Amino acid sequence: MIKDITIGQYFPGNSVIHRMDARIKIIMTAVFIVMLFAANSVWGLLVGIAFTILTFIISKIPGKLMLKSLKPIVPIIIFTAILNLLFIRTGKAYFEWKFLKITDEGVDTAVFMMIRIICLIIGTSLLTYTTSPIDLTDAIERLLSPLKKIKVPVHELAMMMTIALRFIPTLIEETDKIMSAQKARGADMETGSLIQKAKALIPVLIPLFVASFRHAEELALAMECRCYHGGGGRTRMKQLHMSIVDLYGSIFCVLFLAGVIVINVVV
Repeated sequence: MIKDITIGQYFPGNSVIHRMDARIKIIMTAVFIVMLFAANSVWGLLVGIAFTILTFIISKIPGKLMLKSLKPIVPIIIFTAILNLLFIRTGKAYFEWKFLKITDEGVDTAVFMMIRIICLIIGTSLLTYTTSPIDLTDAIERLLSPLKKIKVPVHELAMMMTIALRFIPTLIEETDKIMSAQKARGADMETGSLIQKAKALIPVLIPLFVASFRHAEELALAMECRCYHGGGGRTRMKQLHMSIVDLYGSIFCVLFLAGVIVINVVV
């Protein structure tokens, strides 16, 4: 399952979404999140689902990859559904036994939340799938540039956020290698009680921390060798430019958000 985690990875392509300005994509992602959480009915959620499917098709990201990225969050989805089933007690009862009570509203809410989380993961993942780390760093820095007036180190913050995001796949790969090595030496990480499984992770966590510090030191040395000294006076080889595609993308996103708002008012 560790290999299935694709958060933070970038997949090169030439789709319309790949060519869009990274700043617009960040803003569209924020609008998309608002769209999903603003939807308080099935029809509003259907608008969010339609937007997710359309952007996914336009991005030309393989369907297998998207399904693969959803596998690690299946436990979270199931846990959320169970909480809604058990704690929403209003409505017509489908099943009742002692303190357990499953109602129609609980089932509806559980399904609603599951679909919302799936759309949220797919939609937000497209940001990193279609945007290179360099473009993402520059976009975050440009969007936060007004904070420079109050002496906020915007460039350093953007750099740290992007490096943290970029190192997620690296640490996942490192964890998988360490676990495979420990299993080859006879370590048992899948059987036993919860406490035994937690203790079995200690031989994984210690080498992982050591590897993390080693990667951080190597990265710092590489940045120093390239004369990196922060954002002061820094230039960019590739400048961010908005085009007509970004305008159409923004209008496309705003129209879907407006559709959700109208549905909330009418329905």
